[in-house]
Amino acid sequence: MGKMSEGNKMFISVMVVFIIYAMIFILFEDYDKHFLMPFEETSDWHLLLFSCAVMVGLGLLLHRYAQRMDERISREQANKENQMRRELTQNIAHELKTPVASILGYTDTILEHPDLNDDTRKQFLERTQSQAHRLTALLQDLSTLNRMDYATDLITIERIDVSRIVTEVIKETELAATAKNMKVRNSLPEDIIINGNHSLIYSIFRNLMDNAINYAGEGTTVRIEAQEKLGGWHFVFADNGVGIPAEHLPRIFERFYRVDKGRSRSLGGTGLGLSIVKNAIVMHGGVIQAKPAPGGGLCYHFTLRKFKR
Repeated sequence: MGKMSEGNKMFISVMVVFIIYAMIFILFEDYDKHFLMPFEETSDWHLLLFSCAVMVGLGLLLHRYAQRMDERISREQANKENQMRRELTQNIAHELKTPVASILGYTDTILEHPDLNDDTRKQFLERTQSQAHRLTALLQDLSTLNRMDYATDLITIERIDVSRIVTEVIKETELAATAKNMKVRNSLPEDIIINGNHSLIYSIFRNLMDNAINYAGEGTTVRIEAQEKLGGWHFVFADNGVGIPAEHLPRIFERFYRVDKGRSRSLGGTGLGLSIVKNAIVMHGGVIQAKPAPGGGLCYHFTLRKFKR
């Protein structure tokens, strides 16, 4: 059965109220009667028929209004989705253009100049490889988002140990964090178990960690905490770095949105990391919010549902 539209919900609600009103004021006639009695006067029947006619007429008007409202909502949603698709297509084309152009530029130079010395040739090949890795990461992120958007039925849900995943992420990013003189304080309780998809839960914490390493700044500290709530877990992922200007916070989860476009690309970001984080959290029944951390930096608050046997 399809989901009931907002217009039909309104129509049914109003009609229920009207029917209750008719039953009280037509069948009982006044407040003094506490049980049904046969109509004694012809005028009572006329009043009942008139009320039924009014109810039918009002119902038809409301139904038509509900249809128009649903049509308007559908048009607005379709226009919004089309606009988002156009913007997404433009952003994808723009993001793909840079690494592809770089790869073609370097390879064309190598092919057109066979007399290049070994050092220059090696440098061009390394840059080509770097751009190829960036292109691969972008395609992987797009594939992940597409899977969450259109193939949720193919995503495997199982028993997930979040504490273990976070420990793995910290170990994998240890070298990069050490290079920035960063510290990671993992205060998660042991055995945080949820119903979820391992790959997507990993993506949440890996993207947040990568963002902190890339943008928080030298010598900062990352803090990871969790508190058990009714029906789920509330996580805090915070750093004491440079933070993000307040005007950008409402948009950082948008696809391809960058606070500093040039700096983000130079660090190899795809512009999709936080979008993956938000979509993965929402898919696991949670919500996420970013806000300035006390004392400076950035703090993410998000929830995930507990494991249900």
